[in-house]
Amino acid sequence: MHIETPNTIVPKGDKEVFEFLTDLKNFEKLMPENIDKFQVINEDRFLFALKGMPEIVLQRKQQTPNSQIVLGAASEKLPFSLTANIISITDESSEVSLSFEGEFNAMMAMMIKKPITNFMGTLSENLGKI
Repeated sequence: MHIETPNTIVPKGDKEVFEFLTDLKNFEKLMPENIDKFQVINEDRFLFALKGMPEIVLQRKQQTPNSQIVLGAASEKLPFSLTANIISITDESSEVSLSFEGEFNAMMAMMIKKPITNFMGTLSENLGKI
């Protein structure tokens, strides 16, 4: 399953956006209002839960300075990744797109597509406000 957000203009340079996203505690600022739990486990992992949903642990998988950050599920039960691609527009602005890639059976994909699309949209929208 592949979900991509429209590009979001962020009023910060690519280096600043990259540094914001590599500091995992900043993801709490991007989360939806219905967040139930957020905890940084270590410099490469954080846990979050939305009301009525199970806890998810995300782990930094890879990063390319000032252009890309890839987070993935720490559990192999639900293999997926969340990628932020950062494109510099000017020294004071960047364009960020988020993409979700997951391997789910058809039934699971049908159940989670809408909540994940909404979640990704919220992250993207809040990223534009940093």
